[in-house]
Amino acid sequence: MSDANRMKCRLPTNAICTLSGMVLTALLLTGCRRSVEYPNRPITLTCPWAAGGGTDRVSRQMAMYLEQELGVPVNVINATGGQGVTGHSRGLLAAPDGYTLAMMTLELNTMHWRGLTNLDWQDCEPLMSLNEDPAALFVRSESPIRSMKDLEETVHERPGELTASGTASLAAWHLALAGWLLSIDRPPGDIAWIPSQGSAPSLQELMSGGIDIVCCSVPEARSLLDSRSIRCIGIMSDERITQEGLEHLETFREQGTDWILKGWRGLGVPKGTPPEVQERLVTSLRRIVTGETIVNDQSFPAYMDGEGFDRTWRETDDFAAFMQETDQVLGDLLTRDEFKEVKSGPVGPLAFPLLASGLAAVCLTVSGIGRLRAPSDSLAMNTTSSHTTGQQPAVSRVAFVAVPAFTAAYALLANTVGFIIVAAGILFGFAMLLKSRLRTAVVLAVCGSAGIYQVFTGLLRVTLPIGWFGW
Repeated sequence: MSDANRMKCRLPTNAICTLSGMVLTALLLTGCRRSVEYPNRPITLTCPWAAGGGTDRVSRQMAMYLEQELGVPVNVINATGGQGVTGHSRGLLAAPDGYTLAMMTLELNTMHWRGLTNLDWQDCEPLMSLNEDPAALFVRSESPIRSMKDLEETVHERPGELTASGTASLAAWHLALAGWLLSIDRPPGDIAWIPSQGSAPSLQELMSGGIDIVCCSVPEARSLLDSRSIRCIGIMSDERITQEGLEHLETFREQGTDWILKGWRGLGVPKGTPPEVQERLVTSLRRIVTGETIVNDQSFPAYMDGEGFDRTWRETDDFAAFMQETDQVLGDLLTRDEFKEVKSGPVGPLAFPLLASGLAAVCLTVSGIGRLRAPSDSLAMNTTSSHTTGQQPAVSRVAFVAVPAFTAAYALLANTVGFIIVAAGILFGFAMLLKSRLRTAVVLAVCGSAGIYQVFTGLLRVTLPIGWFGW
């Protein structure tokens, strides 16, 4: 067949491939563009503590009711670590577009006083507080400690021997226990605190005999309490819990101690979130906390009552004033001389990420130097060998640099430009490095990026940055 005939046969095929790619791209991009009304894609709710704990349980229930109200998926992400810094930072330092909500806790009033982060309550737009649970102390059922009087006598007789846990060092529940020790003129170190990622792992450790005491809220320990596996020796409140089955639990005040501390949970969004988005969320939250929204024949207040959670709620300005007041109280506590001796551990919360990043950088540098110092004739031999064997040539120096370069480009540009455009550029770059034809690279980049976006957002309900497609 002549070259002219080959061209005639090839043109229709090329046109069909191009047209098919355009049609497929149009189909895949359907729904990628934002509508005018908020919300129109999945929302992420960050929880700073481990799965199974009280904050996680409240977060997941709230996500269900928000889905009902907003009409889009609400995905709970447990961003643990850093003694609460990781989860709060991920929630409050996200893009201020209303698609990331933060479940905030009392630790937002403590972390900055401890020098763990500059983040504090002023870095959020407060939406609604959801509950204020008093701290409580729990021991195993067979423990000889049966009351606050027993605990105080044990601390006086054997200072430093008892161990306790419930959360990270100097987070809410540790502060609760340390504050009580100060109130009876004992240093905070008289009960050794074992840091954990939340109440759930702490209670497991208590049941296994690894620690003597857990400090957390009553709802977090409710299942073990109902099964009589553990005993509550006191609640840090001035009045008893009124929920059915919990009325018998004695308060600290009834046992001669005036120390009180309540943990709080509430929802916020990053600073700068548009006012109309905040109003949409607050309106939905108001309906939820007042019991107007029903999911599976149950309201949110009914769930909170059934689990023993307090359900005091405060809206926007009232919530902000409450956080400001709490921040000052805890700041006064944490800056006392006694707390300067309380250590949160031999290394800070960023030690592991910094170490991992440093090792990765060293490995990359060593590998890069070795690659760049490789004799040019060896590269030529690899290339010549690939032509004779029909295999692809060895990865070039450009390809070696491409992976970290593309990774950095995604990290820097994705939130602004959007996943689809950045991913398309990365796929196109890889395709060209692999010696693909220009047309193939373009179709792969456009269809691949749009397809991945649809799979993650539509099928897996994972939010990806939409960027410029939000016009």
